[in-house]
Amino acid sequence: MDRMLYPVLFGILFGVISRVYMMRTDYRQYPSYLHGKTIHIALGFIASCLGSVIAPAIIDQDYTAVTFFTLAASQFRDVRNMERNTLSELDSFEIVPRGKTYIEGIALVFEGRNYLVIVTSFLTTLAYLKFNVWVALAAGIACIVLSSFLMSGRKIRDIADIRPIDLRFDDAGLYVGNVYMMNVGVNARQEDIERWGKGFILKPKNLNASVCLTNLGQRQAILHDCSSALGIYKDSGNPALTPLAKRDLETGEIAIFILPREQDTERALQVIGNVPTLESAYRDSKKRLQILRWKKGN
Repeated sequence: MDRMLYPVLFGILFGVISRVYMMRTDYRQYPSYLHGKTIHIALGFIASCLGSVIAPAIIDQDYTAVTFFTLAASQFRDVRNMERNTLSELDSFEIVPRGKTYIEGIALVFEGRNYLVIVTSFLTTLAYLKFNVWVALAAGIACIVLSSFLMSGRKIRDIADIRPIDLRFDDAGLYVGNVYMMNVGVNARQEDIERWGKGFILKPKNLNASVCLTNLGQRQAILHDCSSALGIYKDSGNPALTPLAKRDLETGEIAIFILPREQDTERALQVIGNVPTLESAYRDSKKRLQILRWKKGN
């Protein structure tokens, strides 16, 4: 019993540390409250306990226990449903909503992090049992670094070149560069847009990036993150002050129109660049070509 106790506790410790490290509240402000963080830390503790006890079960050839732990780990799929339902309810009260695509991506990430905690705890405990505490320490640190790398993902700055551009009115039509955004007929709203509005152009770096930025969910994620990080000059019932993202059909570029409270162009460029690319929006042109060739051959 004592031979297994310390390795299991060591694995649990590194599993919890890994979960806390991956749960950093950023400008998206979620999870931002104590109760939300408590729920995720508690789930991370449960996941680390599962991962830690798998290693002793395998060494003792208790394969029935391993089967039970696998069944218990599958329950973490409910974490995705919990996050999806919570964020969907909150989204209806946002001035600039996240959108269903962004919410699904966030829910998927929270589920995946618990699986990474299980792997971290398992490998740390296994290294302790097979070698010693120092090897286990190195394995735990390596797992935390690897988990951070796996959860980083692509950003908008990786797939597109971002540049600021002036807004202009042509009669009542609002343009960002050459891209028509919407009609604003009230002079007071035009004055508000001229004072607070900012425009940006996103130029895709390749075909994959162009397809990703075409996705409406990806564009909505950009608008939400800009509004969350920079604030927004808008209240409910003001449709003329709604941030927009539209595509130039000729060039494939995306025009972004926002009304940030913080009038800092450089910071706005950083925020747009740090918006994650959504897994459901990203496409791989090589895989599309392979699928087309396979269909043609059959």
